[in-house]
Amino acid sequence: MTPSIALRELNKTYVTRDGPVHALDGVTFDVGEGEFIAIVGRSGCGKTTILKIVGGLLLKSSGSVQVNGAEVTAPLRDAGMVFQAPTLLRWRSVMDNVLLPAEFLGMGMVEARRRARELLELVGLKGFEQRFPRELSGGMQQRVAISRALIHDPRLLLLDEPFGALDALTREEMNLELLRIWSEKRKTSVLITHSIAEAVFLADRVIVMTPRPGRVAEIVPVDLPRPRAGAARLTPQFAALVRRIGEHIGIQYD
Repeated sequence: MTPSIALRELNKTYVTRDGPVHALDGVTFDVGEGEFIAIVGRSGCGKTTILKIVGGLLLKSSGSVQVNGAEVTAPLRDAGMVFQAPTLLRWRSVMDNVLLPAEFLGMGMVEARRRARELLELVGLKGFEQRFPRELSGGMQQRVAISRALIHDPRLLLLDEPFGALDALTREEMNLELLRIWSEKRKTSVLITHSIAEAVFLADRVIVMTPRPGRVAEIVPVDLPRPRAGAARLTPQFAALVRRIGEHIGIQYD
């Protein structure tokens, strides 16, 4: 079966005023249809660069990046992206923010509005359709951003530190919310995160990156049963996975 995402010997070099910066070196991995993977590593290891190349927002220097069997050469219509900042338009209501991709893609707006209402209910924002971003908490704004990413029913969900700016309690709540949404929609999902615990809790596999130039140090299967609840974080298996990944990155737990 053709993987949903296939990276082969991916390289990326940025040209800067101070000379070339080799960000990625020979990155190779697959993501299966409906799989949830997380990519972790220290700042500057190329995690976000990988995500932008997969989404077609950034050109590779060499190697191959295929999504659903086709080489990525331009921004993907069949991907939804969620960033650390919700990037909501402050002058548009919650409903109109969610509908933004539908407008750009020329979708039928009657169906798009029906789907937007369904998504907002899914993320717990029913009744907030006409509110504005300034009236929402940070966690609520990210729920709007996730709904917006799903409005055109993409096959891929690409998440770049979506909860990094949230407080610890809201972040845990959003982890559970994202798991619930993924369980219902089963989108092929790639999460960039600095939190090893978040990666282990959410993902089927965790891709551990080396410092720049980023290479794949190890791909760690997460053998925790699904569906997962918050109690999974308290198990010895969870602690062992966090320790294993942390040691790769150079974190000492003793």
